[in-house]
Amino acid sequence: MNKAILLMLLLGAWSLSSWKMIPEASDDPMENQIDSCFRERYHKEGPFDCLYISIKQQKLMVVMRGKITHTFPISSSKYGIGAEKNSNKTPLGFHVIREKIGDKVPLNGILKSRIYTGKQAEIIHEKRSVDSDDVTTRILWLAGDDPGKNKGGRVDSFERYIYIHGTPEEGLIGQPASHGCIRMLNADVILLYNMVHVGMKVLISED
Repeated sequence: MNKAILLMLLLGAWSLSSWKMIPEASDDPMENQIDSCFRERYHKEGPFDCLYISIKQQKLMVVMRGKITHTFPISSSKYGIGAEKNSNKTPLGFHVIREKIGDKVPLNGILKSRIYTGKQAEIIHEKRSVDSDDVTTRILWLAGDDPGKNKGGRVDSFERYIYIHGTPEEGLIGQPASHGCIRMLNADVILLYNMVHVGMKVLISED
C-alpha cells in the first residue's frame, strides 16, 4: 500500500477516535451551568456525578455523567441562608456526602442522633409545622468543601449536622421550612439515598 495513503488512513482513524472522546455539549442551560460550576471549582473536565440544590427553586437535582436525571422538591431553612453555628440557616457552597445513614430504617421511621428509635412519624400533609423537628427515613450527612465558607471554625457544615433527610412535615416541602437541613419527601429521600455514594459532590446554590 502506498505510504501516503496508509498515513492518511491512520490519521483519519486517530481523528475519529479522538472526536468520540469529546463529550457532547448539552442543550440544557441548567446542565451547562452546573458543569461550569464544578469545572471551575475542582479544575477538572466533566461529565460529573453530583447533586445540585437550588434554594431559589427549592429543588434538588441529581446529575449523572453531566445529565440531570432526577429532580426532587425540597425544603431549605425557614431562617434563610447562612453558615454560622447555631444560626439554623442553610449553608451555601460546595459540600461532599460524608456519611449515609439509615439503610434499614423503614419509611417514616424517626432517627434521633442518627439512630432509629423504632417509632414511626405521623406524616403531615397540610401546610403546617409542628414543634418537633424530627429526622426521618434516611440521612445524608454533608461536610463542607469550601474552607472558611462552610468548613472549619464556626462555619462547619459537618459540625452543624447539616443533613439531607426525610421529614414528617411533607406538606411544607417546596418552600423554606427547615432548621438548616435539606428536607425531602420520605419516599424521595429513599430513592436519592440509593442513587448516591459517600464522597459525592454537592453544590447548594442560591440560584
